[in-house]
Amino acid sequence: MQILLYSYNYHPEPIGIAPLMTELAEGLVRRGHQVRVVTGMPWYPQKETYEQYRGKLYCTECINGVAIQRSYVWIRPQPSLIDRLLLEVSFVATSFIHALKGKRPDVILTTAPPLPVCLPAALLGWIHRTPIVLNLQDILPDAAIQLELLTNSKLIRVFKRLETFAYRRATKISVIAEGFEKNLLNKNVPPEKIKLIPNWVETNFIKPLPKEPNAFRTKHQLNGKFVLMYSGNIAKSQPLETVIGAAVRLRHIPGIAIVIVGEEKALERLQQEEVKALEQWDVDAQTLLKQLSLKETEALEQLKLYKETCQATNVQLLPFQPRAHLPEMLAAADVGLVLQKKNVIDFNMPSKIPVLMASGRAILASVPAEGTAASAIQKSGGGIVIPPEDPDILAATIVDLYLHADTLKALGEKGREYAEAHYSFETALDSYEKLFAAIQEP
Repeated sequence: MQILLYSYNYHPEPIGIAPLMTELAEGLVRRGHQVRVVTGMPWYPQKETYEQYRGKLYCTECINGVAIQRSYVWIRPQPSLIDRLLLEVSFVATSFIHALKGKRPDVILTTAPPLPVCLPAALLGWIHRTPIVLNLQDILPDAAIQLELLTNSKLIRVFKRLETFAYRRATKISVIAEGFEKNLLNKNVPPEKIKLIPNWVETNFIKPLPKEPNAFRTKHQLNGKFVLMYSGNIAKSQPLETVIGAAVRLRHIPGIAIVIVGEEKALERLQQEEVKALEQWDVDAQTLLKQLSLKETEALEQLKLYKETCQATNVQLLPFQPRAHLPEMLAAADVGLVLQKKNVIDFNMPSKIPVLMASGRAILASVPAEGTAASAIQKSGGGIVIPPEDPDILAATIVDLYLHADTLKALGEKGREYAEAHYSFETALDSYEKLFAAIQEP
């Protein structure tokens, strides 16, 4: 089968949709299909074009049997709204020209976000009389509106029309979570058009490894520590300031360490958040002093202890690690963190959840109880769900897990079992092959 994969992001970008689409394309090639990928020059998450691709309008590569057609996209390190729109428009325009070069595909698989990519994919499908599968990784414009990334009423109307057009034009819509199905059904998308295919994880690559000895732990002086780790995108939907707030509340426990792995510019913002949290901690400590039912000398001693321990850092902010080191990095953690804002309900499903389950580490999820992330974690039995954006509850739950190693072990084992049963890559490949074959039938 000739398969055209229209993906905004692809290898060598290390996070987000890129690794998933790379694995899917290469997996389909191994099964005997011919796969062509139309994508942009790599730029994520640094928000600048990778050095080896700079100054190019187009380039074509073949990696692991996949033909990759790359085109120029407009990238700025600190994008304004206009820059973001130009990014979308540039990919739509340049990618379509490149996509016309190549054999007629039997099926087109396009991923969203971004939503405007549905336009060139739809035109290409019309030209070739080819069915289109729309893969929804996030639901736009819901996500952008709820997170206040999109506030202009005219642009909201435009994107809502784009969403309607994308759903109408797609032959099938593959969604990654049950909450997405409900969202689409509420928008009157026919149920027979929707296919649930969860994102996957390579369970032979991501697997439980010993916590110690571990090179990542040794390198970052984490041996003997109880490590909580957040690794991934740091954006508006992930309130990492909640983690910083919890960390400040736990500075009197030297055995606890929090590691945040992300894009370096986002980490700089988190460092500023840590300073603010420390300042607020001093204010809170003064208030606590007034509330303590202790003798004055004892209260002063406790306050002094708080202030002294607040000077010792228990947060490490680290840049993204090479993908080859990912299993070892995940194994360095006792607990994997998942965070969402209160209003992230049925339009986002963190791809890190299957990965954390496969690593055999317990998940601590500060997410809305009614959301897709909470549902997936609770079904697996591999983690604990707590209310989002509450550093006090997060800190208290961390302490509880710190004191109960048996609970951690049980959660990690259940998560691994669930990942093997429900997030197998081969199962996902089977599902996509069956879906592509079904829409080819007369």
